[in-house]
Amino acid sequence: MSTESDPGALRSIAVTAEDVVTAAETNRTSERTAVLRVTPPFSGRMRARLHVCLDDTEEPAAIHIPPTQLLADETPAYPRPSATEDELRSDPDAEYTVERHREYHETAVREWREAVRNGIVESVTLETAAGPHEVTVHVLD
Repeated sequence: MSTESDPGALRSIAVTAEDVVTAAETNRTSERTAVLRVTPPFSGRMRARLHVCLDDTEEPAAIHIPPTQLLADETPAYPRPSATEDELRSDPDAEYTVERHREYHETAVREWREAVRNGIVESVTLETAAGPHEVTVHVLD
């Protein structure tokens, strides 16, 4: 197998924190599936870019990395509006209003995004035709 088509040639992938956050949020808030994708030709260090999967005709040699695979296990659950409403309503020191709920929810989502940015792992194991292959993850700003 030539190096260009062998994902075993990968030593590291570079991702932007924003791409990881966007992919994770897309998967939690819509019916679409977002991944970080690496496409051939493969080399030692490559960029994994945000990709929304549209159908089953995707390039078969591409590597799709689910954002959850790039996140530490302790990454918090995505804040749902109903959950943030319940939290706000259960606070005896806060009066519930729609505006206060909107602000509270926006803050919870901002904090979740920051936790995702801070929860990107240092390495990931990719599934390849030749078996599992571990690569280093570099986060770009």
